[in-house]
Amino acid sequence: MDTPRTRADRTPVQIAALIVGAVFLLVGVLGFIPGITTHYSAIAFAGHHSGALLIGVFQVSILHNIVHLLFGIAGIVLSRTWSGARGFLIGGGVIYLLLWIYGLIVTKTSAANFVPLNTADDWLHFLLGIVMIALGFLLARRPALTR
Repeated sequence: MDTPRTRADRTPVQIAALIVGAVFLLVGVLGFIPGITTHYSAIAFAGHHSGALLIGVFQVSILHNIVHLLFGIAGIVLSRTWSGARGFLIGGGVIYLLLWIYGLIVTKTSAANFVPLNTADDWLHFLLGIVMIALGFLLARRPALTR
């Protein structure tokens, strides 16, 4: 049975999914704050021509920030159950590894770079993918059933 658990009953994988989701939500919000996002006046809805940089490093657009917000909400919602949390971490990690590969293949100045991605984004996506998958597998020990 995979019912939502109370705060005190959360498993390690649920806590990890909650934290990862909260961080994504925070990053999505920060992407809309001038100063934290440098060159904010150059932000575009989508595409490689967005000149906004989160903390001066990671290229972002309005679409990129919305994706972070939605990913964060998904992580928080899915953290309510063991299977949801595990699925979010492993599935999300796979998505981020695919995004890393996409970022390595796509020409940064082409229309295909619609998110947009720069080299810093690419390597952050690699790290996120590995960490999320590791958390999903290493922390996902099935909780003991209580009577």
